[in-house]
Amino acid sequence: MDWRDHGILLTSRRHGETAAIIEVFTEGHGRHAGVVRGGTSRKIAPILQPGAQLDVLWRARLEEHIGTFQVEPLRSRAAAAFSGRLALAGLNTVVALLSFCLPEREAHPRIYKQTEQLMDLLGQDEIWVLAYLRWELSLLEELGFGLDLTRCAVTGVTEGLEYVSPKTGRAVSVDGAGDWVDRLLPLPPCLRGVGDAPDTELVQGLLTTGHFLENHVAPSLGNNPLPGARARFIDQINRQL
Repeated sequence: MDWRDHGILLTSRRHGETAAIIEVFTEGHGRHAGVVRGGTSRKIAPILQPGAQLDVLWRARLEEHIGTFQVEPLRSRAAAAFSGRLALAGLNTVVALLSFCLPEREAHPRIYKQTEQLMDLLGQDEIWVLAYLRWELSLLEELGFGLDLTRCAVTGVTEGLEYVSPKTGRAVSVDGAGDWVDRLLPLPPCLRGVGDAPDTELVQGLLTTGHFLENHVAPSLGNNPLPGARARFIDQINRQL
């Protein structure tokens, strides 16, 4: 059994004295793990950094085996990731969420393409958080928890949408909120792709998407908590407000 693909390195951990086990999010084969022989060597270890773009060749005697990877670097994102605290926190959040949310060995080409584009924006702090928010919306949709922000779930109107139902993920207008307003989540314009997306709106948007990651996605995966990297990323954004 063997295949070749390209992908984004999510995790790498030592295996034995000289090998490493890596997890790569590939375009055609999804989230896939394998052993890299010599992965702790001076030649290969610098390649195996989270976010790195790799060409990978996977081999195993049987498909269900963990298999081995041969890796070749296509693009390093280390310089961009270490350009600032926001970039590093963002990178750690993306790889942690993908490793947490995506099933193993299941292709998700749409979210893969969007992830690759997001990773290539690392270091551009002025646009990265908005790009990340849109990526999180896409991730929720990919996992079957997409938000419907086009019209009010109560009245059907398309104007005056200010809230999101925490249960259904559907938009709610000011008039439709009624006595339930205190229980609804914020719907800032940037979450609908409208406006200039100031930082305060971005934080509100991430509060809303975070609710669905924590209360809908995580329970569907065994009720494990979301990776702490996301909370640290939000904290970093708040520090820069």
